[in-house]
Amino acid sequence: MDACDIIEEYKEYLLNKDFPCVAARAAVSRQQIKFLVVEHLACPKDDIAILNFLYSFVDTYRASTELFHSAAVIFKGPEMANEALFDTLLWQRLQSLANLDAQQYGFDQRVNSDPNSPDFSFSLKEEAFFIIGLHPGSSRRARQFRYPTLVFNPHAQFEQMRQKDQYGKMQNIVRKRDESYAGSINPMLKDFGTASEVYQYSGRQYDQSWQCPLQINHATAKHYTAA
Repeated sequence: MDACDIIEEYKEYLLNKDFPCVAARAAVSRQQIKFLVVEHLACPKDDIAILNFLYSFVDTYRASTELFHSAAVIFKGPEMANEALFDTLLWQRLQSLANLDAQQYGFDQRVNSDPNSPDFSFSLKEEAFFIIGLHPGSSRRARQFRYPTLVFNPHAQFEQMRQKDQYGKMQNIVRKRDESYAGSINPMLKDFGTASEVYQYSGRQYDQSWQCPLQINHATAKHYTAA
């Protein structure tokens, strides 16, 4: 299947009338999702292309006054059979992207650069991102897309919605729809500032012994301190 067909399949997946995330549906409807299809989640050969794609997305996002922007990186392989494999490969790709980004940029100072912090977000081009992983082997129905996918959502959008008193309403709608769609609310869901969002990236349910493998090596990274 070529890239255009894969992108169309992803759009159809999001536009399913029962799909829980109304923000994703809004982004598709407004044509504010950017797409990149690459080869294999385990392979670093596309990392520069992914980084340049995300840098371009950051420029587009920063120039917009609209909400509901996201960037989806879709991998043609591997065929995922379990969450453990996807989890391992997700952190490998994010580590590589973080290392490459650190050669050019500092860390977004609006968030914490420590993955263990409840105020952490992933940062590229000094723009914080909340990441959602999708793959067919996910235990969460709302994350079961046929191809391994990493969705990058600008963190600042959520802060804008909080300031407008819109975030809580949208969050409640999504959680109710997810419970109806999947039979339960994702046990890894936590509000920003209460637990690190890294627990939510892959969709895997971690136990208390799990430690995030991500190492932030930005030389200019300064740990944000919440007021």
